[in-house]
Amino acid sequence: MAITISVLKEAPGENRVALSPDVVRKLVKNDYQVLIEQGAGERSFYRDVVYTEAGAKVVDRAEAIMQATVIATIAQPDDATIDQMKAGQALIGLLSPLTDTDFVKKLAAKKITALAFELLPRTVSRAQTMDVLSSQASVAGYKVGLMAADHFSRYFPMMITAAGTAKPAKVLVLGTGVAGLQAIGTAKRLGAMVSGYDIRPASRGEVESLGATFLTTSVSATGEGGYARQLTEEETAQQQAELEGFIAQNNVIITTAQVPGRRPPLLVTQKSVDEAKTGTLFMDLAASDLGGNVAGSKPGETVTTPNGAEIVGAGDMASQLPASASDMYAKNVQAVLNDVNEDGKLVFDIDDEVVGELLATYDGEIISNRLRSVMELPERKPAEPEEPETPAEDQDDAKGAD
Repeated sequence: MAITISVLKEAPGENRVALSPDVVRKLVKNDYQVLIEQGAGERSFYRDVVYTEAGAKVVDRAEAIMQATVIATIAQPDDATIDQMKAGQALIGLLSPLTDTDFVKKLAAKKITALAFELLPRTVSRAQTMDVLSSQASVAGYKVGLMAADHFSRYFPMMITAAGTAKPAKVLVLGTGVAGLQAIGTAKRLGAMVSGYDIRPASRGEVESLGATFLTTSVSATGEGGYARQLTEEETAQQQAELEGFIAQNNVIITTAQVPGRRPPLLVTQKSVDEAKTGTLFMDLAASDLGGNVAGSKPGETVTTPNGAEIVGAGDMASQLPASASDMYAKNVQAVLNDVNEDGKLVFDIDDEVVGELLATYDGEIISNRLRSVMELPERKPAEPEEPETPAEDQDDAKGAD
């Protein structure tokens, strides 16, 4: 019996879809059955007929849920969806397991297999093709650069006209991971003078390769796999104080520092916001319900300060470029499916270094040790390999040798 992948229509405000028609075509070719909820791709500019032409079947939501082996989503589904799911079905998406442990407990209680992209061990090379956080950060970094140019009240590039010369905008990007580097590249292509700041000195080469100026402070915090580690309170205060000078020298500040499952680090203090010149623009890519990188930022809103600066809560940038974001997200989903598909059946090896961490729940248990730590559960130990039984004749031979 073929594995059935169902794609649901996301809640209002989320424009992406979990599978693109191109990936659907590849899955169907590999003997998957794909069900698409009616209208699931509309906000990504993928009409139902395009999915049908790719080999999918367009159905209503109830049938998509009922017939699914795996349900692929962007964001965490609502309770009504989970209530309709059956034990043994799988769910894959950005499920917010580190911040919504009650949701995780509900999935475990229903014996739903949940694969949460936030739990993926990103430093393992095999996991690179599954890395939704990186693929969506790339889209977000590009889009936030464009949005910054659109919101800023002046030119980004230097402009020489008969009426005079306009100076180029000075853009500072805080955090030079995937999103930050895309933001730097976009702002640079738009003609701005760009600087990139990071607490990892090793990122200098990447920033300078894009033609930007690299900035850092006396705080250095390179963690596992080249990612930034969490700063101590003293280091955070020192970083904020040193950043104030950099911020004051720039017209546009784009912040990109995010930590899955945790409050984003505060990079731009209230003091920096209060002292910002009129017309200064802050684009906060980390703005969320957990907080943001900029004091006073609100997700999805633009806040104008008393001194005339603007703070844009730009936490949904990937959703604002839905077709490209969905294309890459779908390839990440496909990579996971390929990894757990063995001869036409889904096999979840809970002791595998990638799958075992990607799994939030399986067969009623909390699997990922990272998630178990957040939920204050004991670490799950890999199963001990079974020792092969010694054949009876070998035992007799051994006794004879004595």
